[in-house]
Amino acid sequence: MTTWDSLYARRATRMRASEIRELLKLLDRPDVISFAGGIPDPALFPADAFKEAYGEILGGPDAEKALQYGISEGSLRLRQWIVGHMKELGVSCGPENILITSGSQQGLDYIGKLFLSEDDTALVQWPTYLGAIQAFNAYELHFDRLDPGTNRSAQDYLSRASQKGGAVKFAYLSPDFANPTGLSLGLDERRQILSLAEDLGCAVIEDAPYESLRYDGEPVPAVLALDCEKSGGIENSRTLYCGSFSKSLSPGLRLGWICAASEVISRLVLIKQASDLNTPVLNQEAMARVAEQKFDSHTAHTNAIYKERRDAMLAALEQHMPAGTHWSRPEGGMFVWVELPKGLDAAVLLEQSVESVKVAFVPGGAFHPDGSGANTLRLSFSCASPSRIEEGISRLGALVAETVTSGL
Repeated sequence: MTTWDSLYARRATRMRASEIRELLKLLDRPDVISFAGGIPDPALFPADAFKEAYGEILGGPDAEKALQYGISEGSLRLRQWIVGHMKELGVSCGPENILITSGSQQGLDYIGKLFLSEDDTALVQWPTYLGAIQAFNAYELHFDRLDPGTNRSAQDYLSRASQKGGAVKFAYLSPDFANPTGLSLGLDERRQILSLAEDLGCAVIEDAPYESLRYDGEPVPAVLALDCEKSGGIENSRTLYCGSFSKSLSPGLRLGWICAASEVISRLVLIKQASDLNTPVLNQEAMARVAEQKFDSHTAHTNAIYKERRDAMLAALEQHMPAGTHWSRPEGGMFVWVELPKGLDAAVLLEQSVESVKVAFVPGGAFHPDGSGANTLRLSFSCASPSRIEEGISRLGALVAETVTSGL
């Protein structure tokens, strides 16, 4: 019998199953009210628009082209739409600055492969997106805490990285309605991170899958837009912008993009060629057509629905959570971050919650590279109706109150 463990690369030991992917299985249980999956509501997908787009492609003169291999950079039509979208975000660029990826998750993996050597350091928000931790972890790096607004100097970051045997390669952040906290970075914080990155001589990775899901407040310029303004244009910028269609139009088509200086994109294209050659052309062509016709009107429609659900969750938390519980108040996105009273363990609470009150959520420890945050959890409001949210939070609040009381 083959002893596989002796054959695996050392980095394989750093690979861990996603707690969130496992919790998504609970969505198939009708008796469980799930706030676990950070996914868009499938009832809101523009299915008719995609049906029409696929029919137009496969029934027209471009059918053979759409079913063939494509260039690694991605469909020109889709990249041109993204160029227009980035311009609306304040970034002037061309198709040569865009790489289409199989979802933004693939983009994060490629970025890790391009930048990270063994024992290098990545600066990340604390907590941060679990998928980013997983994508970067395979490259045998170290994580350090990115704290905009603190007095930590660039020299402190560099010294810590050097002690671990490597260099600071990039600062990773999700500035708009972050997963898991739902919070956004203000203008000053974004500029502080750019200044820190300049002092460190490192890149900035701007992960922005929720950028279009704003319900309140005024938009803040993208980090890449601020970088271009400061540096004189995208070719001089140090920021890589990771965008996605998964939260706006469809996650199933697995389409994302990276926008960056053309020199960086050319390196990422080489990784794409060695990985999967190209993102499916048919999906790209269909997405281009739907985005051209429906992006603005569709996101306006879905945002109104998600806003109602967010408001319902915030109101339910206010009514049902016991004293000592705190939560974020996001202006957009899909998540509310909850800090439980001290001494409670969200992982233990989850087991009790699923079995006794039939409510699911994601324990917050999964989003901390060091395993901290035991008394935190993430709630997603995107796939539940206001009445279901009220019922689920009512049950969860009662369980938290009972747990607090029993622990006294």
